[in-house]
Amino acid sequence: MTTLSLSVNGRTLGPFEVRDDLTMNDFLREQLGMTGTKFGCGAAQCLSCAVIVDMPDGSSHTNPTCVVPAANFDGKAIRTIEGHAKDGVLTPLQTAFIEHFSFQCGYCTPGFLNEGQVLLERLEKTPVPRATLEAVIAEALDGHLCRCTGYVKYHEAVRAVILADAGRYLV
Repeated sequence: MTTLSLSVNGRTLGPFEVRDDLTMNDFLREQLGMTGTKFGCGAAQCLSCAVIVDMPDGSSHTNPTCVVPAANFDGKAIRTIEGHAKDGVLTPLQTAFIEHFSFQCGYCTPGFLNEGQVLLERLEKTPVPRATLEAVIAEALDGHLCRCTGYVKYHEAVRAVILADAGRYLV
């Protein structure tokens, strides 16, 4: 058994006693009742299970949860799909996903949304030239698998958010 304390969507939680073999995905779903993070391939390949990890330096990145022990997240701050909307108001990225019908079955959507959010936050700190935008989006979302082949719509939604506020994300 391991003791786990962490921040999830801005809330400090723990300490919890968790089995050493308990995955973060199972912890979120079974211990916290947060079912938005999906279990897809079980091999950290599709990234449906990706959550955002916020680093002390202000940067963030996504991390799979299906094969990673919950104990590896001890002391970390993470954001899940449930943490995006505030007081029932969707983020611009969530709204763009809906407007572009970026999902079909929706299973991979949490991972794509989290990755898209990390990209937006990165571009806000370090904008990129408009000429590189397509490559930047493709690189950010690369690795996320959609079995319904919704890739184009995910890319369109992320692009729309960036272009709608180009002064914030582009140089």
